[in-house]
Amino acid sequence: MECNKEKNLNHCNCSYEPCSRKGICCECISYHAKMRQLPACVFPDDAERTYDRSYEHFARLVKEGRV
Repeated sequence: MECNKEKNLNHCNCSYEPCSRKGICCECISYHAKMRQLPACVFPDDAERTYDRSYEHFARLVKEGRV
């Protein structure tokens, strides 16, 4: 299956401008998983902009009912 980068970009909320993985979800997920992180798309926009993509940050957001 081929990646539809243009379609994926419509749903990508990553605010890190020099990111080479924008719209290439399989690469993004793999990259962040290696660093014990989640990709931007699972975070609300304001939380994503903190660039804290850690599992712990995500868990706090879940506990607060924000995700």
